[in-house]
Amino acid sequence: MQENLKNKHFKSEAEEAIWWEKHQDALADEFENAAKTGTLRRGTTARKGSTPTTTIRLDPEDIAKARLQAEGRGLKYQTYLKMLIHEALQEQESRARKPA
Repeated sequence: MQENLKNKHFKSEAEEAIWWEKHQDALADEFENAAKTGTLRRGTTARKGSTPTTTIRLDPEDIAKARLQAEGRGLKYQTYLKMLIHEALQEQESRARKPA
């Protein structure tokens, strides 16, 4: 059930309400099972990942640029910044491996 919720998108609030109503028994069972097994946690599935949270201070102009560029790609700006950092780190690692 949890995997179904990660990428679940609804066309309207009414459609979402119908889905939750139809699946309330399965969700309650999953909740009870998580409580019994000690895997019940606070927050959403998206926040349950094993990646640590990092805080950095960025220039407001850089954030504004990231927001515009991310919007053009249909991404949230934090996701876009994470992607840029990952790509830059991969590129640096690749350069370091090449013989001089």
